[in-house]
Amino acid sequence: MKKVIVRGPFLTRSGYGEHARFVLRALRANEEHFDIYAVPIQWGQTSWEADDTDERRWFDFISTKTQNYIKNGGQFDVSLQVTIPNEWEQLAPINIGVTAGIETTSISSQWVEKAVNMDKIIVTSEHSKYGFENTTFRVKNQSTGEVNDNFKCETPVDVVGYPVKTIKPDKVDLDLQTDFNFLAMAQWGPRKNLENTITWFVEEFIDQPVGLVLKISRVKNNTYDRALCEGMLKRLLSKYEGRRCKIYLLHGDMTEQEITSLYKNKKIKALVSLAHGEGFGLPLFEAAYNGLPVIAPDWSGHVDFLHMPVVKKGKVKGKAKDKAMFSKVDYALGPVQEEAVWDGVIQKDSMWCYAEQGSYKMKLRELYKDHGRFVKQAKQLQKHILKEMSEENMYSKMANSILGIAGVSDQEDEEVVQVYG
Repeated sequence: MKKVIVRGPFLTRSGYGEHARFVLRALRANEEHFDIYAVPIQWGQTSWEADDTDERRWFDFISTKTQNYIKNGGQFDVSLQVTIPNEWEQLAPINIGVTAGIETTSISSQWVEKAVNMDKIIVTSEHSKYGFENTTFRVKNQSTGEVNDNFKCETPVDVVGYPVKTIKPDKVDLDLQTDFNFLAMAQWGPRKNLENTITWFVEEFIDQPVGLVLKISRVKNNTYDRALCEGMLKRLLSKYEGRRCKIYLLHGDMTEQEITSLYKNKKIKALVSLAHGEGFGLPLFEAAYNGLPVIAPDWSGHVDFLHMPVVKKGKVKGKAKDKAMFSKVDYALGPVQEEAVWDGVIQKDSMWCYAEQGSYKMKLRELYKDHGRFVKQAKQLQKHILKEMSEENMYSKMANSILGIAGVSDQEDEEVVQVYG
């Protein structure tokens, strides 16, 4: 049994928080192989989880267990560090960096330098894996003067996406005045491209009773943050006087059950995203496995789960072909905006996608006019995701990725095959 320490923001309400909780759940589902320890860290300015649940009590238990173990000089066999690569360190004989990866076309040189200290990297999408494996730099050894034109990440990279969750929705009274509504969920910042998502929606449906439900925030879910969001929305919508389309603001903490109710609401017909890039795209994933149609660019992390193999009708022994099971918005790749640059994470010379206005408006209109066709497609995708990305499958995939580098014995290898086959 391996002593594994997980360092990540598993107590925060954030994407990385959910990622860290998934890692811990996968380890817990395979406790016959792992002795689990954990150290919680902060993620930006996001709020911390305060729910009193069995899982939260377990998090508190292993955190206290870890503090006591470290105080007594305890050592670990494996570290799992769920955060951006800039924060990866050598904490154990075997170190695994776990990250959502990158939303742009390339990773930073700092990430390559940090990757050298990791024995394995686990990312959430093929897009992220490509960034790690294909970004190169020209570097010079200051001691020898030797120049390397192909400095890149040589650490093995595995892809393990998120699992679906079975969540019973709690009813939320949205008081929607429109019967046909789109949904957008995002933190209001440069990457999520909310200004265009909202503005182009209003321009397309300005004289029609169609709604856009926004579950958004700037940083936190407090009163001050809500006032900021309201102010930005009012400024954005001020030039569209007399519009018939509606914009609804949802702000504040919501439980998973309440969020699920948004995807299941009969008046919400699709999720829209014009994000410039995603390492995975958790809201898009949740919408997809709840059977809600999705409108988004066909680029970056969400492509993995919004496509599925489909056999063409009439072919007895037809080969399955990868097919997009969502409404694809055309895009062009371009340099990241200056305000989005985050030195060491989002590089100035990297690129991401820019959705095309006309294509987005056309996809909104198509789905509005022929909603049934897109629902049928979404239900096909939902069935595929529920089967392929179940908790059992994804917990096993994560556990096997960790065990594959952790130096398990032949006997333990056999047990893994028997359990996860």
